[in-house]
Amino acid sequence: MELLDFVLLLVLTGVAAGVVGSLTGLGGAIVALPILVLAFAVPFPEAAGAGLLTVLATSSATGTAYVHEHLSDLRIGMFLEVATVPGALIGATVTVFLVHARLDDALLIALGLLLLALVPGAIARGGVAFTTPAEPDAAARSLGLRGAYYDERREEEVRYTAGRTRPALAVAFFAGVVAGMFGIGGGVFKVLALQRFLGLPMKVATATSNFMIGVTGAAGASILLLAGFIDPVIGAPIALGTAVGAVGGARVLPRLRNRTVGWLFVPVIAVLAVEVILRGLGVG
Repeated sequence: MELLDFVLLLVLTGVAAGVVGSLTGLGGAIVALPILVLAFAVPFPEAAGAGLLTVLATSSATGTAYVHEHLSDLRIGMFLEVATVPGALIGATVTVFLVHARLDDALLIALGLLLLALVPGAIARGGVAFTTPAEPDAAARSLGLRGAYYDERREEEVRYTAGRTRPALAVAFFAGVVAGMFGIGGGVFKVLALQRFLGLPMKVATATSNFMIGVTGAAGASILLLAGFIDPVIGAPIALGTAVGAVGGARVLPRLRNRTVGWLFVPVIAVLAVEVILRGLGVG
């Protein structure tokens, strides 16, 4: 394959990754990383490094749009980053050791099975546009974890208050570990923490997750960069395409129903789980 053709294919892959990542809040790596490994035969460590670059591109491209639309809740996002950033640093460090020990395939299979276990609950929540949060706990009240946004689809202002912060922090920490280890942003677990435990509307959960994955991705990418797992020839084109796709997705999200965004979340989880398991088994 010619270098120019290779670069163009990476850019197109990035565009698709950016659209899916911005609409679901999972980060562009959810599409880019499996394609890099299965279609382009990129070794897993380099694919994970490129995956975190797509996460950064998705977050950077959508951040301004979602803040302008008052969808991203920066206060809640930064509160959860207290847990996700340390998790990402730990996860990325573990990956460096696992790659050298050749034990990463077993963990990939374990991650895929874990994601599959989330699918039934995600399907149950996919048809629900809004969740009813628990009574705000002490941390939510003292930190003022609440907000509002104007829903263009419903043509009304939607107010929300965060609920259970302790389980949300625990899931956020795990999301950081997953993001650092596998380069997928950890958005699948961040959306879970934001919607299920904090009780945020799906649009707010998605937009806030897009903001959070950038901070988490930067933490994990710093470790992988020091370990030499980030190849600019692969990372730069796919990050560029991801940024373009993410901008397009960010313009679409405010006009979608919360229920539609919730249903988009379900197949993405299932596809990611299957691809991770296949990658761990060496299939493809």
